[in-house]
Amino acid sequence: MSVQERKQRERAERERLIVATARELAEQQGWDAVTTRQLAERIEYSQPVLYSHFRGKREIIGAVALEGAAELAAAVRTAASVADGPRARVAALARAYLGFAERNPAVYDAIFQLDGGLAFAHEDTPAPLKDAFAALLESLGEVAGDGVHPGLFTETFWAALHGLATLTRAGRLPPEDTEPRVELLVDRLAMV
Repeated sequence: MSVQERKQRERAERERLIVATARELAEQQGWDAVTTRQLAERIEYSQPVLYSHFRGKREIIGAVALEGAAELAAAVRTAASVADGPRARVAALARAYLGFAERNPAVYDAIFQLDGGLAFAHEDTPAPLKDAFAALLESLGEVAGDGVHPGLFTETFWAALHGLATLTRAGRLPPEDTEPRVELLVDRLAMV
């Protein structure tokens, strides 16, 4: 291995450490606790080292969002892949989405609530964000219905899931009614 390859590998490892530490700190204490000073202390590198990887907190949030979007896509695909039939796939997708949001609130916020400097629904949208939407579209497109654009249906279903996730987390909806909400969403919106 050349010196250049070793330096690149070490740089990538440091970057992964920064993102993992930011994510851990955000999940434990919220995004307000994620500062370059806190991160530098936790990973035992200087603040200039952090700035050599990320220009600031916004870029760190964006990196966490991209990692989280890839995980969300994988969770949705895995859940849908073991379900039998369109209705079961849509219900599994909804449960996986809501479960991800519940288990990873800070990551979910990084993807959908906070400014990570990422473009959504544009040509320059990063691949992990496009793939997360594609993971939803794969199951939802098949139940969109005649004359309904699959992408538009997926956006609407996703918006409903996002609303359920954020309202439940905020205490505006009782969590014990999540399953009846999923069933209602699948039966009435997806009509499968």
